[in-house]
Amino acid sequence: MRLHDLHPAPGAHRQRRRIGRGWGSGRGKTGGRGSKGQNARAGGGVHPRFEGGQNPISERMPHRRGFRQPRRREYTAINVSSLKAFEAGGEVTPELLRARGLVKTSEERIKVLGDGELDRPLTVVAHRFSASARQKIEAAGGSVRMLESEDGAQGAEG
Repeated sequence: MRLHDLHPAPGAHRQRRRIGRGWGSGRGKTGGRGSKGQNARAGGGVHPRFEGGQNPISERMPHRRGFRQPRRREYTAINVSSLKAFEAGGEVTPELLRARGLVKTSEERIKVLGDGELDRPLTVVAHRFSASARQKIEAAGGSVRMLESEDGAQGAEG
């Protein structure tokens, strides 16, 4: 095979439409531009934002203010009260939380929050813990273990 043997797959290449090449082409005379007016002229046409002189929608809408951090890490919140679904003395991992339907995927970053009460000792494994959640888990006789984040740093508290 040589370079001159290469060609596109059948049906992949369409011929371009030749506009303004006589009546027989079906696109002759004005070339699909109508007759006269701003849009019929060379280089003519209004910009896409123009709405006939009325105040454009981009000016009528309120400004979206603020800043969103591009590499912001999102955490799925799990409350201490939802840990009652696990047996005493067991270990709560992201995979078990996924199996119980408390998080959508086991790859999600999890933060345990301190809403509710815990009455059994559990070993909870998550990416982050609020101070109140850590206190309640340890008060019930359990322990917390933090997972490492992708950049190798331990998850910060709070």
